[in-house]
Amino acid sequence: MPDLATLALFTTACAVLTATPGPDMLLIASRSLGQGRSAGFVTYAGIAAGSYLQAFAAAFGLSQLFLLVPAAYDALRFLGAAYLAWLAWTTLRSPATLFAPRADQPALKLRAIFLQGMLTNLLNPKMALFMLALLPQFLKPEAGSIALQVIVLATILNLVGLMVNGAVILTAGRLGRALAARPHLAAWPQRLMGAVFGALALRLALASRE
Repeated sequence: MPDLATLALFTTACAVLTATPGPDMLLIASRSLGQGRSAGFVTYAGIAAGSYLQAFAAAFGLSQLFLLVPAAYDALRFLGAAYLAWLAWTTLRSPATLFAPRADQPALKLRAIFLQGMLTNLLNPKMALFMLALLPQFLKPEAGSIALQVIVLATILNLVGLMVNGAVILTAGRLGRALAARPHLAAWPQRLMGAVFGALALRLALASRE
């Protein structure tokens, strides 16, 4: 097991990562606004599952493909940008607001919400590069099982993320209830989120590895 100093340093790095707004946080806010706290937490559960997969990929060398084959990173980057663009399109084109879903457009099932959260995390190059650049530095063969160390570090990342995104979920839930009582304002969060999803897609598509 890593020592306490190593765990404290890793926890600090995780706090910086999770506090930085990105696709994961935006999706959590969107689902919390539209379907309440339970949907927000299920979205985060999917994101956390994706983080575990990314951690094991980085620890056992799969993410090093980005170093050996730069085109692999670009492929993930454009795939992620396309996915964010699709989220922007569906958000903006929805005929119903987040707070007034139509009868013929039922809320997403929890399984679909979970999978969407996991997919968003897996298609986030920032997370992949964080795992590739940072995680191996904290893995020490002399400290015991590498797999166990990966589980511990990924769990720390997800617990820190739960604290940060839990606050987002609770805040979004309160905002959702407030806006539900004001139908003339209900469409604005949806438009804003669609625009931000689109901006993130454009930024990701134009970004470089540096």
